[in-house]
Amino acid sequence: MDSFLEEEDEEEVVVVVGKRKRRRRRSPAAQAALQPPLHLPFQPPQPASSHEHKLNFRKSKEACLSYIQDAMLQKQWKRAAEFLTCYVESLEKDYSREHIGPSEMIWRIGTEILWHHSQSSMKEFNCFMEQMKTLGVKRYLKVCLEHVFHLLCNGQIDEAYQNLSLAESWRFGEQTAIQDKEMKLIEAYRGLLDYYSWSKQKNILLEHSEDGFSDLSVEQEMHSYFRKAAVNLKEIIKIPGVWDIFVKSYVDLLEFYGDHNEARQVLNEYAYNSKFPANPNAHVYLYQFLKRQGESKKSLISTLKILHDIVPSHELMIDFNTMLQKSKKRKKRRLGLEVIFAALDYAGWKENAKAWSCLARQVKQIVISEKHLDWIKQEWNSRKDWWPAFHFSRYLAKRNWQENKSLSYEKALVAGILLGKDCKYFKHISHQGCKTQLKKFRMLKKFVNRHNPVYLRISGPPDSSV
Repeated sequence: MDSFLEEEDEEEVVVVVGKRKRRRRRSPAAQAALQPPLHLPFQPPQPASSHEHKLNFRKSKEACLSYIQDAMLQKQWKRAAEFLTCYVESLEKDYSREHIGPSEMIWRIGTEILWHHSQSSMKEFNCFMEQMKTLGVKRYLKVCLEHVFHLLCNGQIDEAYQNLSLAESWRFGEQTAIQDKEMKLIEAYRGLLDYYSWSKQKNILLEHSEDGFSDLSVEQEMHSYFRKAAVNLKEIIKIPGVWDIFVKSYVDLLEFYGDHNEARQVLNEYAYNSKFPANPNAHVYLYQFLKRQGESKKSLISTLKILHDIVPSHELMIDFNTMLQKSKKRKKRRLGLEVIFAALDYAGWKENAKAWSCLARQVKQIVISEKHLDWIKQEWNSRKDWWPAFHFSRYLAKRNWQENKSLSYEKALVAGILLGKDCKYFKHISHQGCKTQLKKFRMLKKFVNRHNPVYLRISGPPDSSV
């Protein structure tokens, strides 16, 4: 960390690099932009038996940590590095008889500074992490995991795998058993990297197959990675938790080798075992698997119904609505209307043309048949106070028309049915459409005008403010 104390200036200053001192010149312009001089809060050494020294030392440490926090919040990473170095040195020079080991705080702060520091390099980061591993036995595996994540973020897959292998072989008395959870994660991430290698070999093998020849060595290496990956991935997903990437990888392995029953069992366990935390992705993965296997619509609908209950704004609600609308059962078609209304309650769906198309199509079918108008009324009653401003303002009409005419058409149809022919959104879109002589907009206007009594049955007296 010492090498980060050097500022990029030219005034004559003493710069500490390791234990050597160098003099450099700093330009006048750079001097004007200098930070205020550091006033470190450490007290001079006192006799080891001094209670006052211990109290002052504790206050000094707290003050220095406060300075570090302030520098980090202001993204002054060089300054934060300087304070942290002084903090560590003060711990080493403490004359009290109490043993003070490197704390998790130093590891966390140092990692954050190195991640953001303009002069930081992978060599510096690796060196710092190795020091933390050596000094922090109680946090050894946590430090190993963070080191691996940093290596992966920088694309150093082989180095990450090597670190995981070393960590997996680590033993340190009772500390090994205490860090059992961390060890499980170490093994799981090594399994994930084995899966990554398996996937690369699989792609090579598939390319060779397309060319009409096979490579036995590639196939053998691929199977070797499969065995190692499967063992570790299978173990981690037995433990209740959120293991999305591990589950997906393990299922991919099983499907490739045709073990669909095991894959189904894994996904069912992940989605429905009450010991696992509620996780929308678990139901997404199960739905996607069932769809790949050509399962019945009933199974797919059942899976998406649970997803809808957890995340009504999920993107798969389009698929859910489509399946429900194709059902011959009235109850399911009713649920389909509820699903699409609920999805459009969320801001992320405001300009989703597919969603508006689904709603427009179902609303239009109900209006033409004049059956189940009560379905629309029930959904609209809880939304009529806020949907007009949320979806059907004049401002949105102008913007939607300029950006996406298909979207504006679908929304105008819904607005015309729900709010009547005098709705500002409908009037603006239909006027613009007719002005540009687009046939479907003329037909839209006629349809809404013809069925305007439906609006009266759904909403009662019109609101002149809309």
